[in-house]
Amino acid sequence: MNSHRVTTRPVFRTAGVALGAAGLALLLPLAPAVAGDDRVERTGSCSDGSRWDLKVKSDDGRLEVEGEVDSNQNGQNWSWKFRHDGSVSARGTSRTRGPSGSFSVERRMVNLQGRDKVTFVARHNGEKCRGVVNF
Repeated sequence: MNSHRVTTRPVFRTAGVALGAAGLALLLPLAPAVAGDDRVERTGSCSDGSRWDLKVKSDDGRLEVEGEVDSNQNGQNWSWKFRHDGSVSARGTSRTRGPSGSFSVERRMVNLQGRDKVTFVARHNGEKCRGVVNF
């Protein structure tokens, strides 16, 4: 009887490990979707050498949008605005700060049905930055 117990325990453990691994394997493909790994990011050059960055991702049924400008100059005042499908969604002014001479702004927008077009525009002393993400 002892030999029977010895042989069945490893079989049950092996089966349990196999079932656990199979269950984990089924969950792994879902992880990126659950984590909200749908961010779209675009970067580019502004008209006078600064750099812009625009990120859009979904968050609780809305869009989380971040626009950033890096001019490598501290203390510059920039005006900026976000457009969502052509309409101004937010606007303001920001000052670049150290150590990198940049600023960033974040806003949440309604996630409209279908494809969303988000535009970020920033201006300072004739320099213009413009980024677009189709999400």
